[in-house]
Amino acid sequence: MDSFFSPTANCRVRWQDLPGNGVPLVFIHGLGCASSCEYPRVVVDSAFGGRRAILLDLPGCGYSEKPQDYRYTIAEQARVVAELVAHLGLESCFLYGHSMGGSIGIEAAVLLGDTVAGLVVSEPNFHPGGGFFSRQICSHSEETFIEVICQQMIAEDESPWAGSMAVDAPWAVWRGAASLVAGNDWFMQFVNLPKPKQLIFGEDSLPDDDFSRLSALGVSTVVLPACGHSMSWENPRALAGALASFCR
Repeated sequence: MDSFFSPTANCRVRWQDLPGNGVPLVFIHGLGCASSCEYPRVVVDSAFGGRRAILLDLPGCGYSEKPQDYRYTIAEQARVVAELVAHLGLESCFLYGHSMGGSIGIEAAVLLGDTVAGLVVSEPNFHPGGGFFSRQICSHSEETFIEVICQQMIAEDESPWAGSMAVDAPWAVWRGAASLVAGNDWFMQFVNLPKPKQLIFGEDSLPDDDFSRLSALGVSTVVLPACGHSMSWENPRALAGALASFCR
């Protein structure tokens, strides 16, 4: 695992650079997750096609440092993604972001401009107000979430998510959720992005108004079978194939 110092987060940020061919794909994980935990199974699947993959653990998550004086906003995390791309000296890359990582990926794509060859997002937050998970977190104060609620949520969850949540900083999770609730117009940023782009949904998460709106606008959309929001572990092969097809 490699690391660099992020001036935005004022901490060391870590990632895995998995060798492969073609323009690399940078993975940006969701709330309470870590790319180092969530995406190795996707990348090693034969359906992924052996593309170079960069699995980023955002500040506060996974193997990256977890400063308590960082705000963990979507905009700041997007700047960290841009810093990593610059640190690696990538002349071109694809971005993939899931859930909160989709919102971060949208803002990072805007920051990176011509460096981005294309953007894929899966079930991102497109609007202010957050999703069920982020609203649930922010129904408590940051202090209460850190001291009580976070550990309760981990203990009550039986999915793979609990493993990554257990090593994420609870203040990072709460502040990330608060930034999603505060929100931005990520929907129109995505629509107006002058790059190849695609929206992925699990079939169990449909119907969805934003999916229908983007399809009607002519944006590329893909439905993955036999999965819902947690597609990376519910159907990793389908996700691997969809990402490989887009990056081709």
